[in-house]
Amino acid sequence: MRRVCLTFVSLVSFALSSVPQAANAQLFESFGIRAQGMGGAFVAVADDASATWWNPAGLASGAYFNVLLEYDRSREPPEASSQAFAFGFPGLGLSYYRLPISQMQPDTSTVPDGPSRQDQRHLSQFGATVGQSVGNHLVVASTLKLVRAGETHGDLDVGAIAAIGHVRIGAVLRNVRESSFAAEAGTDEEALILARQARAGIAFTARSPGIVNEVTIAADADLTKTMTVVGETRHMTAGAELWLWTRSVGIRGGLSKDTVVDRGSASVGLSLALRSGIYLEGQLTAGSDAKRRSWGSGLRVTF
Repeated sequence: MRRVCLTFVSLVSFALSSVPQAANAQLFESFGIRAQGMGGAFVAVADDASATWWNPAGLASGAYFNVLLEYDRSREPPEASSQAFAFGFPGLGLSYYRLPISQMQPDTSTVPDGPSRQDQRHLSQFGATVGQSVGNHLVVASTLKLVRAGETHGDLDVGAIAAIGHVRIGAVLRNVRESSFAAEAGTDEEALILARQARAGIAFTARSPGIVNEVTIAADADLTKTMTVVGETRHMTAGAELWLWTRSVGIRGGLSKDTVVDRGSASVGLSLALRSGIYLEGQLTAGSDAKRRSWGSGLRVTF
């Protein structure tokens, strides 16, 4: 147990010592219907195919087979959509994420009432996730990824989850190589730099044979700032997830606070089993934090 704790603490320390204070990057809350429904408190919870985005170590504790299709839509200008496809087995996953560059950096367009070319650009991420158990309580994993935005670069995410009884502690470091993409010629946009991002979380899960089959309570905290379309952000989040009636219905809720500009958001989410192991899912996020106002829907298959 002592070895597990020391290894986990060293990973978190590496994350804290290896990140800049603020630069362009993808928000953690860009994807994951379950994660967004819990307000973004998911780094220690991640146990489905969205772990390829949230924390690659989570695949080791999920279902034997997991596939998700997802569509997300921001509700604030510049409005934009994102798509995701991912599937995973314990310790192995493949993923594709596509999201607009307009959500990652301040709008520098000088055209007052027309869409800029920046609004039409997207960043695509192809990833392969692998993991390794360290003893009986710790999993360390990484996502090797190709990121494309005009240019193509290789990058890496690393994550860890320590599970002790009903408690899970997670940490993740994204964009280890800090990929940089040049601005398009002839535009007034800036270069895009996917800076390192670090986030940590804790979760408690209890199970019961009654109507409420499972309850999870979780909290996350960004360890770095991220530059977005409306400026810098750093989130603290808390959320809960309930599974009812033999996991036929999942209900979620969560709160998120931006500690940079003192704004917040609230989220709700729902999963409905179309049949055993096939779920239709959705989430809605609203509040004073413009970066988090969004809705999303998805289909998840798990067994």
